[in-house]
Amino acid sequence: MSVKIRLRRMGAKKAPFYRVVVADSRDPRDGRFIEEIGYYNPLTNPADVKIDAEKAKAWLAKGALPTETVKSVLKKAGITD
Repeated sequence: MSVKIRLRRMGAKKAPFYRVVVADSRDPRDGRFIEEIGYYNPLTNPADVKIDAEKAKAWLAKGALPTETVKSVLKKAGITD
């Protein structure tokens, strides 16, 4: 079982809002997840990012793999290098 940190799409059509979640890689994008660790709103200028750094670091230490987009969001939030 591979655990990933990825985005879960929320919001209306053409107005996306994302929650950063930890989920099993086999589950669908907007399906079941293990834990919600933050959110990301790309429509604001600058993009609104709020991630619980302690939870993110704990999941990364346990071996959870972030997707490319989440990796860049974590970098912008100052959680990873």
